[in-house]
Amino acid sequence: MSKWSLPELLAGLHDKVEHSLNQARKSFAHPGTKGDASEAVWVELLNTYLPKRYQVGTAHVVDNHGSFSEQIDVVIYDRQYTPLIFEMHGIKIIPAESVYAVFEAKQTLNAPHVGYARDKAASVRQLDRTSLAVTWLGGKSEPKKPHWILGGILTFESDWTPPIGKTMTDLLDSAPDESLLDIGCVAAHGFFGRNWVGQTVVTTGGKPATAFLMELIARLQDIGTVPMIDVRAYARWLTES
Repeated sequence: MSKWSLPELLAGLHDKVEHSLNQARKSFAHPGTKGDASEAVWVELLNTYLPKRYQVGTAHVVDNHGSFSEQIDVVIYDRQYTPLIFEMHGIKIIPAESVYAVFEAKQTLNAPHVGYARDKAASVRQLDRTSLAVTWLGGKSEPKKPHWILGGILTFESDWTPPIGKTMTDLLDSAPDESLLDIGCVAAHGFFGRNWVGQTVVTTGGKPATAFLMELIARLQDIGTVPMIDVRAYARWLTES
């Protein structure tokens, strides 16, 4: 009989993430450097364990009208079906049609950081997304209605007591629709997710980073594929003076 243990493998993944976030907090004094290190931990986790149809990075998001989002710490986007991924001096520019989810990554959870995450999510959701009919062997499918872009926040610790209790859920549930946060993780304490009736549900203890990862994958599966991008809508910028 195999001596492998699935619970131990999953627990080890969480422990690695928690250790890396803790090291970033202890090792870097400059807030910006500390923040960059935290982003890198989450980007590495998601790039390693999400299916390869998804890619993850820090980016700005653009639409066919030339409107840009704020810089997003962690963007989960499609690479299999999406052209027009630009990278200039280490900064990615991603078309709005390709985005599945956006996250703000911070060392600690508090009201201002939730506000930042809300604003970042809204800046992406407000962008226009094209959608074309998809041609396949059996003909053409109808254009897919652009999906809801997941928004969230990722941290190591929390400034609240309890760390992810009623103070947090009341704040999250008070957001306007375009700013709602659907899912998030406080690696040292737990994770949260918005349920089908629009309430934030908290899960504490255990191995939060791994549990969050599994829930995120399930929500991405629910989204399916991104809409077919209309590249001609972007190409018109080449001919406009």
